[in-house]
Amino acid sequence: MARREPEQNDDPIVRIVRPESEPSPQELLKHGPFRTGLAGTGAPRAGRTTVEEARRKGPIGWLQVLGPGLIAGASDDDPSGIGTYSQVGSQFGYGLLWTALFTFPLMSAVQELCSRIALQTGVGLGISLRRKFPSWLVGVAILGLLGANTFNIGADLGAVAAGGSLLTHGVVRPLWLVIPIALLVIGLQLFASYLAIFKIFKWLTLALFAYVITAFFAHPQLLDVLKATFIPHVELSQGFVMALVAVLGTTISPYLFFWQASSEVDEMAATSDTNPLVHHRSGTAAELRAARVDIVVGMAFSNLVMYFIILTSAAVLHAHGKTDIQTADQAAAALTPLAGPFAFVVFAVGIIGAGLLAIPILAGSASYALKEFLGLRGDLASKPRYRPTFYLILAAATMAGVVMNFAQLDPIRALFLAAVINGVVAPPLLVLIVWLGRDRRIMKQRTSGELSLALTGLTALARGVAALTVLAGLTPLKLLS
Repeated sequence: MARREPEQNDDPIVRIVRPESEPSPQELLKHGPFRTGLAGTGAPRAGRTTVEEARRKGPIGWLQVLGPGLIAGASDDDPSGIGTYSQVGSQFGYGLLWTALFTFPLMSAVQELCSRIALQTGVGLGISLRRKFPSWLVGVAILGLLGANTFNIGADLGAVAAGGSLLTHGVVRPLWLVIPIALLVIGLQLFASYLAIFKIFKWLTLALFAYVITAFFAHPQLLDVLKATFIPHVELSQGFVMALVAVLGTTISPYLFFWQASSEVDEMAATSDTNPLVHHRSGTAAELRAARVDIVVGMAFSNLVMYFIILTSAAVLHAHGKTDIQTADQAAAALTPLAGPFAFVVFAVGIIGAGLLAIPILAGSASYALKEFLGLRGDLASKPRYRPTFYLILAAATMAGVVMNFAQLDPIRALFLAAVINGVVAPPLLVLIVWLGRDRRIMKQRTSGELSLALTGLTALARGVAALTVLAGLTPLKLLS
């Protein structure tokens, strides 16, 4: 029998700079052999923790179920989202509290479908879309995703730096913090193991509880809050419609679709009993049920935080006539004289934690989407020296955000541009994902059910209406997205 020649590493940079053979799975991993005892999100190596195991283990078991869905949900409340919700609450009071309940099933359905596609196919969303649809169509969507993510990264870097400056009462200027924050994020993704990265991400989600705590300093009127929560309030005014568009746009973002799918694939690889870097096995029914629980909890957490940010802004800022809030750090600064210094500190800490969670996910989703579209290999588990192209894309997206800050690009303008791009990209992308989820040749017995189709279809329709509204030129530049 002829001896098999070693496979060549097909990374473009490796191929040009230092041609070498493909390393073994053990060598490719950042730290040690792949049998580490735990998966990336803390689940046992035998497979992702199932719902049945979680019930048996109690609170620890339920925590082990949580992973990609929780992180995706928490990252949705990034500083730009916090700014949107703060602005909405300061301008319209409790009028849009009901949107937290309205968007919850829509977000959950879309993220569940992306997760189900990944678990069934064993590959990321970019690969699945490229296999079914014309490359130019998928390429346009991914190009839009890269642009929107870059603007969001820049705005979020600026917000985290502004939050740090606020805590020093302006002694440290925001621009001094932008580069250290960017280097911290890049360093984490370059050198930390997959296990460490996801553990850090899960801990960072706790920072968002700051907004739940802050609401108790606001002393809102309970009956007014309950009424606004369960009875939708709609105004036929341009400002109100734009606020509704902004809320919808910032809660259902395309980057979350790709991050959810890629994270599920990495999760499957991390719990593989054979080769953790071969992404081709299908997830089991138990893994799918666990992923659904993870997603529902993650989206519920995301919308809970959204709800309390709007509530705090309405009860404190709107009630005192502060309706000109545009960014998250402005909201934090405005809380000081109205709700006390402790509320200000909690709000500012939440901005920093949310940004440190969202920035690497924005950069990571861009890197995953592009490498999947180009047919390259690479993930957060592999060493940079063997997959430099993947990490170069990741670092370039983050550094582009740094350049935006030093070029003094208006963050409100940047977020508006991101909103426009996301508004254009999201509806057709959602249609493609729904179409993919209905394909029996790909999804087999896991095609979209009637409820999933109804919710994801409604989401695509709502995002389409929002996109048309934005493209009609009605959105004021100061409205965040």
